[in-house]
Amino acid sequence: MELAKITARGQTTIPKSIREAADLSEGDVISFEIKGDHLVVCKVTPGQDDYLKGLSEILNEWVSPEDEEAWRDL
Repeated sequence: MELAKITARGQTTIPKSIREAADLSEGDVISFEIKGDHLVVCKVTPGQDDYLKGLSEILNEWVSPEDEEAWRDL
């Protein structure tokens, strides 16, 4: 079991061991779902869902080094 804190802005860091086990990399898209009292986080495989594919393309416009710098300390 790995633990992580949520910041005042609702952000958290996925622990490295979990990222590695789930094969998560920078730019990957993840989904969130509530099942009972559990939060389920899943890696979204490209092409898995047309809506998510379109959403991913839209979100990619904010994946520049300048954007990363601007949002880093939020």
